[in-house]
Amino acid sequence: MIVTSTEAVVDQREPADSRPRLGWMLYLSAAVPPMLALWQVIRGTRQHVLLDYWHVLAKVTADDGSLQPAMAATYHLEQPFVLPSLIFWLDARVLGGDNRVLGVLTLLLLVGVVAALGSMLPRSLPRPLLVAGFSLLVFTPHAIELWAQATNGISWAPAVFLSVLAIACAHHGRIWPSYVAAGLGTLSFGTALPVWFALALVAWIRGESRRRVAVPAAVGVVVIVLWLASKPTGQNSLATSAFDPSGRLAVVSAALGSLWTSKGPDLAVIAGGGLLVAVALLTLGRLRPREAGWVGLAGYAVAVACLIGLGRTTAGENIGLVSRYSIVAALATCAVIGLVAMRETVRVRHLAAGVLAIGLITHAIGAPKAADVRRAYAPLEVADTALRVEAPGALAELRINSGVIPAAKALGMEPFTGDFALGCGFTLGDRVDLRSIRELPAGAGVVDTKMGEDRVQSGWTAVEGHAAECVLVVDDAGALVGGGIAGLAHPGVPWEAGWRAVARPDSANPAIVAVVDGNLYRVDNDVS
Repeated sequence: MIVTSTEAVVDQREPADSRPRLGWMLYLSAAVPPMLALWQVIRGTRQHVLLDYWHVLAKVTADDGSLQPAMAATYHLEQPFVLPSLIFWLDARVLGGDNRVLGVLTLLLLVGVVAALGSMLPRSLPRPLLVAGFSLLVFTPHAIELWAQATNGISWAPAVFLSVLAIACAHHGRIWPSYVAAGLGTLSFGTALPVWFALALVAWIRGESRRRVAVPAAVGVVVIVLWLASKPTGQNSLATSAFDPSGRLAVVSAALGSLWTSKGPDLAVIAGGGLLVAVALLTLGRLRPREAGWVGLAGYAVAVACLIGLGRTTAGENIGLVSRYSIVAALATCAVIGLVAMRETVRVRHLAAGVLAIGLITHAIGAPKAADVRRAYAPLEVADTALRVEAPGALAELRINSGVIPAAKALGMEPFTGDFALGCGFTLGDRVDLRSIRELPAGAGVVDTKMGEDRVQSGWTAVEGHAAECVLVVDDAGALVGGGIAGLAHPGVPWEAGWRAVARPDSANPAIVAVVDGNLYRVDNDVS
């Protein structure tokens, strides 16, 4: 049943503004999670290492560096990708390809998500407390993929922000701004496709006219039909085409409950199922206009989780635990908190304890997931060297489109800049005295891969317990023809002594040289 605005029950709880000093302290505490994320972004790498960034850049950029607008309107991963494509090109053109700047932009968009959620809270509720809780959930360490490598963030954050903004505008009866935000979101990524139905749901609960309910619903149907009719055919990425209803349901549940685990999917599936039950119990009763936005948000989050289950389910693993999908679980949890907060029978002290407990517990649970993501991304930082030395085989191994190289050169972006360095003060083309290179002590390191091939080389080096500070590749004349990234985890080595390196494909007898405590050591092959 829907209660119209004239029938709405008055909330008799004490207004949150009655203790303004505490409110400001809570608002300041809400800034802590995004500031922690910002600290991670600033300390992170400038490099774009994910294949999607380079694939999109190659698609929308001509070899002379100019934008190809028509290509920006094409699909990426079977989804609209207009705004992210334009942002990627502007990043390359104006900023020289800086992952950190896009990371900051991602964080600003997520701050906008928290602000939009807070705007849907009535003054009678402890708004600063709830905003602090929302901040803990949205900036959970589970979601570190969104800002550690902002290719993910710029793919997801604009669509999510615009969708939540559209729902918040509709919640306040601002119909046309909600349509504009939803339209821009639809051009951003597939995660915004369900927002039109959420807007129709919000309008219905608010008791709006039939036209205001029908218009977004009709637009949503048209958007989905056009998308299905125009998207590329064939299997997407590693997603399975099998029917597998139980596997897909497990992915949907895990995507909704991923905040409650950092490893196995079982707890996430259970938590996601519990969240679905909570949404059902909170929305099947009397619905009032002030609950409209939260119901719409819950419906939107569940719909996005269903899209993940339908389009991303893979055989052998639960894809719902992927770091970037945690934002879906965060939004769904925020929706449940918002709906619970609207119940006049819930005491403020109980609400405060519950919100802070959920936010802090899920935040702490996410720490191992964040560490896993950092470990997974670190080896990919060799991509810069692979691009600079123009090694197509190594780039193919990294799944980066080597066709982007002419455009990247024309744009003058990283790694095709004058300050590109290999580390430890060395640059490509420098020469080292071959006589200064020491033999590596026995058992102090090895090259795992076969040298002389156009591929990513890997191995480890540690001299007297000290790992390599950087890794270089020299040819038989002592010229530096490549390099890579050190300080990586390596199987069988108790410390982070692993490394990866790439050399120019035409190098004469390339050899790996590791720099340890300022000394150069030749690392020999273990593969003949």
